[in-house]
Amino acid sequence: MIKGAYLIDLFAHKDQRGFFFRTYDEAFFRDYGLVTYWVQESHSFSSTKGTLRGLHFQKQPCAETKLIRVAQGGIFMVLVDLRKDSASFGKYITAVLSADKPQLLYAPQGLALGMYTLTDNCILLYKMDTEYVPASQRVIRWNDPDLNIQWPLEGAPVISDKDAAAPSFKDYIKELGT
Repeated sequence: MIKGAYLIDLFAHKDQRGFFFRTYDEAFFRDYGLVTYWVQESHSFSSTKGTLRGLHFQKQPCAETKLIRVAQGGIFMVLVDLRKDSASFGKYITAVLSADKPQLLYAPQGLALGMYTLTDNCILLYKMDTEYVPASQRVIRWNDPDLNIQWPLEGAPVISDKDAAAPSFKDYIKELGT
């Protein structure tokens, strides 16, 4: 468990035409003390099963809360707690998000996000409460032995050069001055 991270079930209304579900409800989020103000929304497409992205985050003061939803396919999601004062610092949680089961993954500021596609042609949508600031963007090695994330790999993942060359979790800790 990571404090402040939530998997939120969405309720689909289905009939012979298809389905309808609300992907965001400000009153619901406000009632639970969650972020209700979003400044950006992004759309990510991964064409190939086995694509891995992450572990991505923005350092303070530009850390982002993210509200994540899979619109197509199935994706294994990882959240790593990078908040040095947190009881779960350096720990991770996982969730499988799928277009077949409408859910939202709520990730508060201070977490790194990783994803691994379980199907071809995956679409991930996510809102952020902070603008993207390139100078604050960071990445931690997805297969860092100190984090020991149990990815459901089927062979070598498809990753970017940037993710392949990402620094370790220990390097991140050094940057914090811890």
